[in-house]
Amino acid sequence: MLDQVTATRYVTPLREGGSLPGIVEADDLGTYVLKFRGAGQGVKVLVAEVIVGELARALGLNVPRMTVVDLQAPIAKYEADEEVQDLLTASLGLNLGIDFLPGSFGYDGSRPPDPQTAADILWLDALTANVDRTWSNPNLLVWHRNPWLIDHGAALYFHHAWPSRGADPARFVAQPYDASTHVLRDVAGDLHAAHTRLAPLVTASALGAVAAAVPDLWLETAPGLDAPDAVRAAYVEHLLARVTTPQAWLPGGAR
Repeated sequence: MLDQVTATRYVTPLREGGSLPGIVEADDLGTYVLKFRGAGQGVKVLVAEVIVGELARALGLNVPRMTVVDLQAPIAKYEADEEVQDLLTASLGLNLGIDFLPGSFGYDGSRPPDPQTAADILWLDALTANVDRTWSNPNLLVWHRNPWLIDHGAALYFHHAWPSRGADPARFVAQPYDASTHVLRDVAGDLHAAHTRLAPLVTASALGAVAAAVPDLWLETAPGLDAPDAVRAAYVEHLLARVTTPQAWLPGGAR
């Protein structure tokens, strides 16, 4: 499980994107970008954030530390902005905190990562079907001259089909990844070499550990997935099936 802290002060909203994340301070003296469970996209976005972010960390990529942040009623009571107050009230309980990186700035191409790192990031996005790392929304920060990956809520789209279509790893495996608009497409090295490096690390054990970091409360059950551990197992099954079938989704095809 992720560490858990309690929010002590809501600092300011980040008016970027539709989810209206905010900056909060917590009782561990940390400062976090808070992703709200009450935002319009729902808790599955938080699940994707944790699974993809923690998988990226396991692959050696830079991801800000994530925590579960308990948001309690008094914080909402003293917020003057009505829109923010409504969001805070709808999000009481457990939310996702992303460690705030002071002095970081959004990726603009002026400090590109080395080709191998860029290829590893692109490979991860292809594996997890993350469509949201383009020039219009790079979802990369530069901190201490290194790229840091953020905002993975748009990945793992397959879980939005639960329960209507049920859990179907074969459908996810067969979905190709379009890298034509990826922000690192022009600087990434060999994706086949990236697959050779990274695929052996994406094991059932590693994915199980990543899925275990997601709080039970965020794992929405569905027909055939009637308990949090069954939902976790479905994420593991989908990603294992995809990583072992790169010919279906790896840009450029598998060799």
